[in-house]
Amino acid sequence: MTKKNQPDDRIRHRFALAALANKTVIDRQTGLMWTQDASLFEFPATWSEALARIQEINRSDLYGYRDWRLPNRKELFSLMSHDAINPSLPTGHLFTNVFTSYYWTSSTCARLPNQAWYIHLGGARVFKGMKYDSYMVWPVRTGEGDNKSRLFCTGQKNCFDENGSIIDCHTTGQDGEIQAGLKFSRERFTENKQTVCDRDTSLIWLLNANVPKKPMDWSSAFSFIAAMNSETAYGYNDWRVPNIIELESLTDLSQHSPALPNDHLFNDVQEFYWSSSTSMYDKNYAWVLYMVDGAVGVGYKPLSEFYLWPVRGKERTMLFF
Repeated sequence: MTKKNQPDDRIRHRFALAALANKTVIDRQTGLMWTQDASLFEFPATWSEALARIQEINRSDLYGYRDWRLPNRKELFSLMSHDAINPSLPTGHLFTNVFTSYYWTSSTCARLPNQAWYIHLGGARVFKGMKYDSYMVWPVRTGEGDNKSRLFCTGQKNCFDENGSIIDCHTTGQDGEIQAGLKFSRERFTENKQTVCDRDTSLIWLLNANVPKKPMDWSSAFSFIAAMNSETAYGYNDWRVPNIIELESLTDLSQHSPALPNDHLFNDVQEFYWSSSTSMYDKNYAWVLYMVDGAVGVGYKPLSEFYLWPVRGKERTMLFF
C-alpha cells in the first residue's frame, strides 16, 4: 500500500495516552484531550454542580492544566460509536470507568433553556433533561500543537441558568461562553438548482427536505433512494440515506423548530428523519434525528413515522476537519 492510500494515522491510531502518568487520553481524530477516567467524579451532579466541579479541577491544576471544560454536545457526540454499546465508544478506546448511562454536556436546549443536553454512554442516545437532574461529568480540553480541535462549534452563543433565563456568560464555563470548535463558513450553504451543498462537510442535500411528501418505514426509504438512482434523479445516481453522523452535522444548537443554522436554504423541513444507521441495542430500530430540537434517538423500522432526506457525496462516518 502506498503512503498516499494509507489510512490517516488519526483514524488507525485514534487514541493515545498522554504524559503525566497516563491520566489523560488524546483523541487524534478530533484534537481533544479527555481524562482517562470517565468517572473522575464518582457521583452524578446537577448541571450547575457539573460546571462548578470543572472550575474546581481548574483551580487545582488537574494533570497540569487549568483549561478543562464540560464538553459541548458536538464534543461528547464525537466520541460516540454507533457500532458499539455498553459503552458506545470506538474500538481501541483507552478510557476507564465508563459509566454506561447519561453524561452532561455544556450545551443548553435552545427551545427549552431550563434543560441541557446529555448523552447516554451505553447506547449514544442524545437527549435533553432538566438542569436540576443529576448525571455524570467527563472533563475535556483542547490539545496543543497539531492536536487543535478539528470539530465545529455547536452554534450556541447564549448562557442560561437552571430556570432557563439568559445570564452573563462570563466564567460560567457553558457552551455559550467557550464556543469551542471551528467556526462554520460565512456562506456555508450554496444552492445549485434543486440541491444544496454544505461547503463545510462537502455533503450535497436536496433543497426540498421532503421529496417523498410523506413519512415512510425504514425499508421504504431505501427503496425510494433506489428508485431515485435508477432515474438519475436531479442529474445524479448516487443518492443515499444519510447516516446519523451526517444528519447531526446539520444541527445548530442555537436554533430550534428546526434546529438548523439561520442561513440554511432548505424548504419543507420535517420534524423527524431516518438515518441509515441501525441501533446496536435492537436491530429492529434505526437512529433518527428529531429536527425540532436536534435530539438523536431511534425509530422502529417497520413504522411509517419518519421522513427521508436524501444526500450524496462521500459518506462521512466521522466528521472532523
